[in-house]
Amino acid sequence: MGNDYSTIKKELLKVLVARTEERIAMIDAALETARDSSNDDTKSSAGDKYETSREMIQQDINRYQKQLLEANKDLQQLAAISSMLDENNEHARLGSLVQTNAGFYFIAVSVGALKIGDTGVFVISPVSPIGQILLGKKRRDTFVFNKNEQHIISIY
Repeated sequence: MGNDYSTIKKELLKVLVARTEERIAMIDAALETARDSSNDDTKSSAGDKYETSREMIQQDINRYQKQLLEANKDLQQLAAISSMLDENNEHARLGSLVQTNAGFYFIAVSVGALKIGDTGVFVISPVSPIGQILLGKKRRDTFVFNKNEQHIISIY
């Protein structure tokens, strides 16, 4: 892939939205299954064994609800990035694709390494340690992460 960084950002966003929507669908299905189990268990419960079972199911439901909330927040954050995709990025911020001598970072949601065409990109959250370091930085700035000095080549 050439140096069309706008296309890379759009592709990254498309992949991230699809993954997040898929994650939401999977959590919804697991939540529905857990709720069904809870309803079935309530109908036939008698004794301590069933209380323990119901409590475990409730813990599952609570965990899925928390995961769903986080996934929906990620989706909202991706929508916010999408609305400002073509804005000029002088300083690194949410939605920035930051090119350093060590590689590319896309400040969005925490996903990890992705490959768009031939370009490897670390997709990071703005609240992650590297995200916190990058926010507000500009072209030619230098920073240290994991004891490695990196230089910002460009911000898209």
